[in-house]
Amino acid sequence: MLAGLALAAGSALGASPAAAAEPVPAEFGTDWHDPLTAAPPIAKPPTRSCEVTVAEAQFRDFTPYTGSYTPPKECGDRWSKVVLRLDGKVKGRQYDRLGYLRVGGVEMFRTSTPEPSVDGINWSVEKDVTHYSDTLRRAQDVEMLIGNVVNETYTGVIDVKVTLTFYAAEGRTKPAATPDKVIPLDGARLTTPRNSERIVAEVYATGSGGGCEEFWYLTVPDSAPYSCKADNGPYREVQVKVDGQLAGIAAPFPNVWTGGWSNPFLWYVVPAPRAFDVKPIEYDLTPFAGILNDGREHRVEVSVAGLPAGQSGWNTPANVLVWQDEGSEHVTGALTKHDQSDLADSTTITPGSLNRLDTEGGHRLTVAGYVDTSHGRVETTVSRTLANTSVHRWTEDENTDGLTARWDDDETVTVDGRGPARVAHTHRVYTMDGEITIGTDNRLRTVLTLGDRADTSVVRAGKRISWSRLDDTYTGDAAWTLGVPRDQRHAVGTSSEHYRLDGSEGCYDRTLRTEQGTLTEDRTGC
Repeated sequence: MLAGLALAAGSALGASPAAAAEPVPAEFGTDWHDPLTAAPPIAKPPTRSCEVTVAEAQFRDFTPYTGSYTPPKECGDRWSKVVLRLDGKVKGRQYDRLGYLRVGGVEMFRTSTPEPSVDGINWSVEKDVTHYSDTLRRAQDVEMLIGNVVNETYTGVIDVKVTLTFYAAEGRTKPAATPDKVIPLDGARLTTPRNSERIVAEVYATGSGGGCEEFWYLTVPDSAPYSCKADNGPYREVQVKVDGQLAGIAAPFPNVWTGGWSNPFLWYVVPAPRAFDVKPIEYDLTPFAGILNDGREHRVEVSVAGLPAGQSGWNTPANVLVWQDEGSEHVTGALTKHDQSDLADSTTITPGSLNRLDTEGGHRLTVAGYVDTSHGRVETTVSRTLANTSVHRWTEDENTDGLTARWDDDETVTVDGRGPARVAHTHRVYTMDGEITIGTDNRLRTVLTLGDRADTSVVRAGKRISWSRLDDTYTGDAAWTLGVPRDQRHAVGTSSEHYRLDGSEGCYDRTLRTEQGTLTEDRTGC
């Protein structure tokens, strides 16, 4: 599939002679290239398709769009793929904004918006939402919100249209394997079908805009002289508990929105990784299936460790995906192992002309359990190890403010039953290395590199059956003058994104480069 993606992307999105020949202005003007990312396009089956509009709205305030969805009849109800597409446009002046789309209460899409030019920009985002097919087979209520403020200063009205395209399963194209049930987590209450044999939770975790938790990785302990404080400092961990017992841990992705790091000129064309498509964190809760399958309501809670008690600032909507045993009315089982380390979270403050905060944090959790299904006993073991190191440096006036940070999230899921044991291993690494400086001439400059990396492998009976390696790296350097009218900022900036995905299914590679809002390179090819 990836090989096919690479060919498709190469024909449609290869190096553009026109783009390369376009003159680069000396500084940013009132317009720039429409936003785009280097992520691969979604491969679409060559079958009959049906398109449904699920939301069409102009967001001016914090009033949600509400509507209804009806599944298309012409493409059946067992699809090979379902693709969500957002098309947006905005012009004038506006901040970056966060948004979501929910269908039947299920959060299917979380996003942020680009900041516009005076003349206006257009952008689009696509997402594979096939695994929500259970929800999409029935008529549903729709809710969408991109909270916005429009007034005499911030004039940008965010105009969006969201569609779903359904690809029929016909000919040699089979229906996609999807969960049998998708359950939106209602508060902290969950009742699963009694014959559930696999249970996975997904959490769209984001630090909210407008407060220090948007930049949680830069927060410092209360005793340190810095503007953003948070009890023990910057360590954060997204946890899931089942009836009060820790069931899953994960490192949150350090999202940077399109006004981030005090410099919108970094992001006008190429956003940070995941900014337009916020990926949910997944937790395999199958070891708890024997507990959850008793037909009673259980408490499934999502929380953020490190967030000061009583403080808001995180949004953690969650869905629960369930696979059922068709041959059983009640799948029994038990939790057989629960082993966790103490959560490590230490900070060291070194005062000086350049203050320094060193942070080390981490946590380990292993849970195991079994279910007795119609096809025999299946044992699942989930092990996850988190580690975070960061060095934060800043001057007393914060005119120099820099961070070097790394987050490791190492997960192994072993499933033993119905044949040889299957071991899926994923090692995720997120990196951030940047600095903001404000010179004596009031010039603000941001230099920043972000990394989103993941290595995955699946082994069965001691033989590797699939693997992949992702490396998505963004680099930017932009400067502008503070405290002057917009036409006197004399902003300049370069940015680049290199996205490479290798694996047992092929290779995809794309590089984007910009200067002063002009796309100077768009190259694909492994």
